[in-house]
Amino acid sequence: MSDLPRKAVTRTAKLAALPLGIAGRATWGLGKRIGGKSAELVGRELQQRTAEQLFKVLGELKGGAMKFGQALSVFESALPEEVAGPYRAALTKLQEAAPPMPTSTVHAVLAERLGADWRELFLEFEDKPAAAASIGQVHRAVWQDGRDVAVKVQYPGAGEALLSDLNQLGRFARVLGPLIPGMDIKPLIAELRDRVSEELDYGLEAQAQREHAREFADDPDVVVPDVVHQCDQVLVTEWIDGVPLSEVIADGTQEQRDRAGQLLTRFLFSGPARTGLLHADPHPGNFRLLPGAPGESGEPGDMDTWRLGVLDFGTVDRLPGGLPPTIGHALRMTVEGEADAVYDMLCEEGFVKESVELEPEAVLDYLLPIIEPALAEEFTFARGWMRSQAARVADPRSPAYQLGKRLNLPPSYLLIHRVTLSTIGVLCQLGATVRMRAEMEAWVPGFLPEEEAADGGVEDEGAQDEALGAAEA
Repeated sequence: MSDLPRKAVTRTAKLAALPLGIAGRATWGLGKRIGGKSAELVGRELQQRTAEQLFKVLGELKGGAMKFGQALSVFESALPEEVAGPYRAALTKLQEAAPPMPTSTVHAVLAERLGADWRELFLEFEDKPAAAASIGQVHRAVWQDGRDVAVKVQYPGAGEALLSDLNQLGRFARVLGPLIPGMDIKPLIAELRDRVSEELDYGLEAQAQREHAREFADDPDVVVPDVVHQCDQVLVTEWIDGVPLSEVIADGTQEQRDRAGQLLTRFLFSGPARTGLLHADPHPGNFRLLPGAPGESGEPGDMDTWRLGVLDFGTVDRLPGGLPPTIGHALRMTVEGEADAVYDMLCEEGFVKESVELEPEAVLDYLLPIIEPALAEEFTFARGWMRSQAARVADPRSPAYQLGKRLNLPPSYLLIHRVTLSTIGVLCQLGATVRMRAEMEAWVPGFLPEEEAADGGVEDEGAQDEALGAAEA
C-alpha cells in the first residue's frame, strides 16, 4: 500500500482542519487587536500562520491537495516579504518533492502494468525516487537500450484523491481567498478539477510530450525529453540533468536568472505557435536549466548557450492555431493607448457582459499596469512589482478592484490566463530581466501591426530570427 493517505475520512479530516484552524487564528487575531496591536500587523501574522499550516498539510497529502498547493506556490511573489519569506522553503518543497511511496508499492505497479518480468526492460532501476509530486513519483533508470530514463509511476488511488481533495477545497475556497491577494481561488480549484481526467491519462501526456519533443528536437534553446515507453500508470521518458529552476530561484546568479527567465518566456509564447499546445503547469519543479557545451577550460559554456529543459506535459491547453489573435490585437492596442478599440474588442469577445457598461479609458487604466512588461524593450520582474499589482486589484476601495469585478473571463481564456499569470509569478521569483516584447512580436499572432505582419510576422522565420536576435542582444 502507498503511504498516500487515500481513505476519504483521513483526507477529509486533514483538509477540514484548515478552515477550522483559520477560524481559530481569526479569533486569536481579534484578541490581539483588542489588546492593542494594529489591524495591519495582526493581519500579516494571521496570513503567515495560515500559510504555514496550509502548505504543510497540502504537501503531506499529495493528490489534489498538493496540486492546488503547487498552483498557489507560484504566486508567493504577491505576498508581503515578511509573510512569504518564512515559508518559502515549504513552497520549494511543494515544487520539487513529496514523501515517497513504499518500494513494494512501486514494484507492484510496475509488475501489474509492465508485466512480472518488468526488470528485464531495464539495465538498472533505482528504487529510491528521484522526485515525488502530486499524483506520481519518478525513478531514475537505464532502459534496455542503454538510455538513461525517468520512470514516472502513478500513485494507486491518485484519481480518487485528486477529486476528493479538490471537491473538499472547493467548499472553503472563500476562506482561503485572502491568502493570495487579488487572486480568485474558486475558479482555480474548478479548473484543476475539470482537468483531473487529463492529468491522470499518461497516454494523453505521452502524446503531448512526443509532439513537443519532435518540434523542439535540436532546438538551441529548449530541451524536451522524448517518450520511450508508455502504458497505464507508467510513463518512461528520456532523462535530462540540469539545475532545477527552484534552485536558480533560491541561489542562482543573476545571469542564470535572466537566462532562465528569457527562455521560460520564449517557451510560453513559442510553444502554442509551434505545436498547437500550451504547457499548462508552469511551476518551477517542471523546468531545468541545462549548461551549454563546455569551453576550453572544461567549464560550462557561455550563459547564452544554456538551455531550458521542460518536463511534465500532463496538463496542456490545445490551441490548434496558436494563441488566439484576439490576445495579440488587444495587447497591441493597449500598448498604443487605443482605449475605444480595446473596449470594443473586449465587448465583442465576451470580456465585458452586455449588461455592463464601462468607461473605455478606465479599462485601459486597468490593463496598462498589467502589461507593463510588454511596454519596454526589457523589463525586470520583481516581487515588489508583483505585490503592487496584487494590492492594486485586491483593495476593495480601489477603482481597479471595482472594475476587475465587472470584467468577465470567457471559459476559452481561463487556462491561458492562469498559465500567463503563473509564468509571471515565476519570473518575479527569479527576479529576471526579460525582453518580453521581442518574444511577443515573434510568436503572438496579432501583436504586430498588420502591415508589419504582412511583411513577415509569426509565420516568417526571418522575422522571428530578427526578433529573437533582439531578445538575445
